[in-house]
Amino acid sequence: MTENTNSNETNSFQKQKRKEEMQKQLISFALMIVFTIIAFVVVATGMMDGMFVIPILLILAIIQVAFQLYYFMHMKDKDHEMPALMMYGGMWAAILTVAGLGVISWW
Repeated sequence: MTENTNSNETNSFQKQKRKEEMQKQLISFALMIVFTIIAFVVVATGMMDGMFVIPILLILAIIQVAFQLYYFMHMKDKDHEMPALMMYGGMWAAILTVAGLGVISWW
């Protein structure tokens, strides 16, 4: 009988896709570890003034949150539009609330 070569091509395509996805996740995991080490070194060594440490830590934290959402929470995949919309909408509402309270407090 004839072999179904289409399924073999599909399987190899899926394997390649999974391999690329795993590489991306490992790279992002390694970057998050590096960002954590950078944050630890900046705080532990005291090599910077506190005025500069806090913004650096916040920037590193925002980058790590983006990596977490994009790669590990699979927000880049299809059929995740509604959860992504809800999460990003909630973040936007939180940012607006904090900004509004900040303006009210320090005005």
